[in-house]
Amino acid sequence: MTAWSLSLSGPAAHTPLVHAFGSFHPHYYTMRYDTPDATALARRVAGTMPDGEPIHQHAGLGLDHGAWVPLNDHVPAGRGGCAGVNGSGFMTHGLPFITRAMLEGQVPGWSADFDAWAADALARGAGDELAAFRTRAPGTPYAHPTVDHYIPLFITLGVAAHPDRPVRTTVEGCTIGFSKRSFQTAV
Repeated sequence: MTAWSLSLSGPAAHTPLVHAFGSFHPHYYTMRYDTPDATALARRVAGTMPDGEPIHQHAGLGLDHGAWVPLNDHVPAGRGGCAGVNGSGFMTHGLPFITRAMLEGQVPGWSADFDAWAADALARGAGDELAAFRTRAPGTPYAHPTVDHYIPLFITLGVAAHPDRPVRTTVEGCTIGFSKRSFQTAV
């Protein structure tokens, strides 16, 4: 069994959205995504898990912004014939550790070190190392105090993990001290 378990939110059509963020521009609180019925997909995903792996199903849990915000972009792009997978967001996400210095442009060592480690592992295609980030990555307790903003990386890598489909960094740099590394691959 793995240290992580699969968690499925409500798969029904029109599942409510979760706006689990604070102090953002009001525009983000009005964003919508009309969730389609994903009951069959949820069953299929659950069916792919090895025997004994825990699956937590939360029928009443809304769709988190980490899912519905990218879906607003990726689903229309896919319908338009886009042939790529983007892993976007922030490579570090230590919101509880924001300091005044970070707000003034300083990048803390834990953020820079984690980003450099992740960039190197991505460039080498070291998926096992990325999966073992808790014990191998510098700055982990600060860069990712919880796994919810790190594990989506593996969705992109899972689709992209193929020798002729290298991962390419498309966005680098930092904002408010956090790495905003994003990457892309052709499918």
